[in-house]
Amino acid sequence: MHVLITGGAGFIGSHTADALLKRGYGVRILDSLEPPVHQGVPSYLASDVELVRGDVRNRNDMTRALDGVEAVIHLAAYQDYLPDFSRFFHVNSVGTALLYEIIVERHLPIRKIVIASSQAVYGEGPYDCPEHGRIWPQARSLEQLEHTIWDIVCPRCHASLVSQSATEDTVNPGNSYAISKHTQETIGFTLGRRYGLPTAALRYSIVQGPRQSFSNAYSGACRIFSLRAHFGQPPLVYEDGGQLRDYVNIHDVVDANLLALEQTGTDGEAYNVGGGKAIRVEAFARIVTDVFGIDVRPEIPGKFRFGDTRHIVSDISKLSQLGWRPQRSTTESVRAYRDWLRQQPDVKNFSTDANRTMESLQVVRHVRTDTGTSA
Repeated sequence: MHVLITGGAGFIGSHTADALLKRGYGVRILDSLEPPVHQGVPSYLASDVELVRGDVRNRNDMTRALDGVEAVIHLAAYQDYLPDFSRFFHVNSVGTALLYEIIVERHLPIRKIVIASSQAVYGEGPYDCPEHGRIWPQARSLEQLEHTIWDIVCPRCHASLVSQSATEDTVNPGNSYAISKHTQETIGFTLGRRYGLPTAALRYSIVQGPRQSFSNAYSGACRIFSLRAHFGQPPLVYEDGGQLRDYVNIHDVVDANLLALEQTGTDGEAYNVGGGKAIRVEAFARIVTDVFGIDVRPEIPGKFRFGDTRHIVSDISKLSQLGWRPQRSTTESVRAYRDWLRQQPDVKNFSTDANRTMESLQVVRHVRTDTGTSA
């Protein structure tokens, strides 16, 4: 089978390409190779891969890339913390719609489409209130965050809530990226059913491992913390470091991609692909400093990223029922990234400039001072 991977020169795509080649698949990649993620064709890209340089929003590029393939792993997406809201929909939603449009228009014999979605579709995720039961809260207000009220309380009785793992049943997207990822799923499932195009969606948690671009320091805890640690700086932790997340190794994600591609039982379904364990962000920062061997404490400077979720951890039982489970630890993921980072000849500390950019755009903000003014 010949498989097209959109966004295939990137972090997840290139590892997926390697695994497909090992299984005897033919692999074509469509990638725009845009900075800051890419600085040209990456050296790690397998020589057996056919590379089509192009944009998923461009009809000619997509048509060329789809010619002669039998399956698509659709990874191309815009992901960032910058407030260029429309770009999320231009790349993620329109690109996905165009993919299906061309397949239907040209009657292409596509046997399976796997869409890369995100844990972000759950927003703040589910919480339990001792009096009112299961609640899916809205995003925290700016005023709440400025006054360092980090945790979410029941909107009815103001009791403390207990975070629960998110299952695939309910989504609650809270920002433009999350909405765009959910629209990708909706486009894929709706058009897939209508036109007989088997489609599965994978909702990745925070994916970690080598090849995650260090030049894009706006998102991704592993690369941001590791980049600072590489230069002997403490990881910069937002809020109080108590946020809960789950982290999944890149090779576990690749295993999930291949399972979704090869099993017909995944058709029409969305699956969480996560680490299966809740970890506090500050604890993850300490894992990074331990792996890099630097004796520094994480820096918690009284800043927050407006739009971040407080807690989000995915329930992976649905995909586990198909035989998939995460096999690699968070520490293994950080070690692999450290080793890869140390091999790169052109590593620069992009994190400081990235943080300044996010502050200038009011993505990163300061808590209120004692005088009641906002920094």
